[in-house]
Amino acid sequence: MTDRRAFLAAMTSAFAATPAGVAAQPSARTSRLGLLHPGSEPPASDSVLTDYFWVPLRELGYVEGRNLVIERRYADGKFERLPLLARELVQAQVDVILAVGTVAAQAAKAATTTIPIVFLSNIDPVAVGLVASLAKPGSNITGVLIAPERTLASKKLELLKEVVPRATRIALMLPDDPGVGVERQVEEIQQAATTLRVDLPVAWVRGRDYDTAFATISAGRPGALFVGAHSFFVRDRLIIIELAAKHRLPAMYEWPSMVKAGGLMSYGANETETYRQVAAYVDRILQGANPRDIPVWQPSKLYFVVNLNTAKALGLTLPQSLLLRADEVVR
Repeated sequence: MTDRRAFLAAMTSAFAATPAGVAAQPSARTSRLGLLHPGSEPPASDSVLTDYFWVPLRELGYVEGRNLVIERRYADGKFERLPLLARELVQAQVDVILAVGTVAAQAAKAATTTIPIVFLSNIDPVAVGLVASLAKPGSNITGVLIAPERTLASKKLELLKEVVPRATRIALMLPDDPGVGVERQVEEIQQAATTLRVDLPVAWVRGRDYDTAFATISAGRPGALFVGAHSFFVRDRLIIIELAAKHRLPAMYEWPSMVKAGGLMSYGANETETYRQVAAYVDRILQGANPRDIPVWQPSKLYFVVNLNTAKALGLTLPQSLLLRADEVVR
């Protein structure tokens, strides 16, 4: 991606002035945060954003309704709306924009050159033109990457193949998203599939029609399912997990929380660490830091999580060698 030594040096410099675990106190004034999201607003019962982002932000001293105003803009899956929603946040004169996903980040960057932007993405931001480099973003945007190298698609497919070594066909499920993130995932996973000699049919989810997607997947009689990395699938994780169980498909997911909710396995960053970093970057910018000088963050630790209960329900015996490599085993 970029020179890792330069990146690590910049990271060390950026954090040297602040002791670990110590956050600056928010100013007495009310801060305005804009949230730009390609999906739909989650129900109050969905704790993903609450637990992983709003809670750490609150721990940093920001309380909505007291010293924080949050302007929320959801595109409801209509990506063409993101530029308009980004301009609305600019007109609302927010202090910082949190953009979820590459397409949202691109829309935010196109809408303003002055309001700071923090993105959360799994796509190389240098390759898509969001930043000049990871160590020195160089403009009004910085962010947090979900994976340190590309989308981790190759490693995920390798792990899934270990669970179902005889599978010659593994379905890939992705949302009908025109963004570059989905294109890159398809490219990476297809390359890995070729190396592993696996046929990889792609099932596209139109809107939230998971029944049709799974019917298409099941008709192809795959040996397993690769659930693509996307915020839509985090939102709809319980539906996906239920349908994967119904169709008896061993599946690879993006986040540990999806495995704890009943999915079979995941490999990647930890949500707690990732979202705390997003909150920390929002806080630093609200305290006056310039995003051009804040290195894009990458996770230094990746987690492999498996669910033994789900494996048992699927009639799978997970290899001991694979279990020994797991960072967490859900029983």
